[in-house]
Amino acid sequence: MLTVAAVLFAIAAVGGLVMAYMHFKQDRNPPGGLAALHGILAATALLILIWAVWQAGASASIAWALGLFVVAALGGFFLLSFHLRDRRLPSPVVVIHAAVAVIAFLLLLIGIVGT
Repeated sequence: MLTVAAVLFAIAAVGGLVMAYMHFKQDRNPPGGLAALHGILAATALLILIWAVWQAGASASIAWALGLFVVAALGGFFLLSFHLRDRRLPSPVVVIHAAVAVIAFLLLLIGIVGT
């Protein structure tokens, strides 16, 4: 189940990269459909990760990954609030959201390889 979560997070990350490109290079908010798909994939992966940790426990790196993914999700909800109000996404939050998610993803990979 950890591998399934990692694959879904990786797919969500590709969507995140596309959205970051639109935000920083094209100076516009991404389309709502892409943002929704990104959020649904990441939320699904997060729920699978929570379930896997609940069922089998977690190494320290996976526990840290889970915590950081929750923080990234909170940042994602904050960004969604801007998107729903049709306001420009705050660039610092976009960067922090992405950085936290990348660190969490790397920790998840370390935890998967280490088990």
